[in-house]
Amino acid sequence: MTRVGFIGLGNMGLPMAKNLRAAGFNVAGYDVAKAAVRAWGRLGGAMAGGIAEAVQGAEIVITMLPDSEPVCAAYESEQGILAAAPRGSLLIDCSTIDVETSRALAEKARAKGLDMVDAPVSGGVVGARAATLTFMVGGGKKAFQRAEPILRKMGKNVFYAGVHGNGQAAKICNNMLLAVSMIGTSEAFLLGERLGVAPQTLFDIASTASGQCWAMTSYCPVPGPVAASPANRGYKAGFTAAMMLKDLHLSQNAARTARMPTPLGAAAEELYAAMNKKGDAQLDFSGIIKFLARQAK
Repeated sequence: MTRVGFIGLGNMGLPMAKNLRAAGFNVAGYDVAKAAVRAWGRLGGAMAGGIAEAVQGAEIVITMLPDSEPVCAAYESEQGILAAAPRGSLLIDCSTIDVETSRALAEKARAKGLDMVDAPVSGGVVGARAATLTFMVGGGKKAFQRAEPILRKMGKNVFYAGVHGNGQAAKICNNMLLAVSMIGTSEAFLLGERLGVAPQTLFDIASTASGQCWAMTSYCPVPGPVAASPANRGYKAGFTAAMMLKDLHLSQNAARTARMPTPLGAAAEELYAAMNKKGDAQLDFSGIIKFLARQAK
């Protein structure tokens, strides 16, 4: 039975680890939050007391952490993954972090005799629970071929994006586009309502016309048209505004490094920063419509 060390048992990591265990893998889980480890134990998972214990004897090590700082700590600390993982192990980082850090970690892993891929995800908590996530993978082709069967136990779509860091690059570009389209969708519904068009009517028209997009058809920011949308649950987060802002910071930092102006991406960063500042950081990112509505009063 393949042994997996899984680091990061939060809203995304816990159901991902659960799906691996259900697929027959021997998964040892660890998180800095003791409550998360206990939650994993209640699901029948093997609880580790630290990173070194979680990765001991592991053929696969997966990390699902919130940003670059905890990722670097998990890999580079004295009892971290690079020090404790068996030589020849495959490291899969499913976190969303900056491209430069991802590439630097992959190089350090190579020097330790470890394969590594970056494999950030799209699909949110709903996708993590249903094992329908999309993975964008960067790294060597042989490492990708090792990782793909594992990733398919947690997701529906697995794409090879190229060299180390390209998975992260694809993810931040995707999320920048998502933020822009969610803001545009929200503005359209707010304007339509102000002009007297009922939200359901606008949805019925735009979702089958040239304005349709995922932010509308799968995650509509107004209550009613899409039953699974957070708008029907008081904007309880599947993907928080805080996490969207983090990804927009990454996209804008990358844009500056690449000297590629992204004016709509920059505007989206400003709007989500303002939404977070108003105390709505833990709302779903589709809750930007509430922030925009308040600005219109």
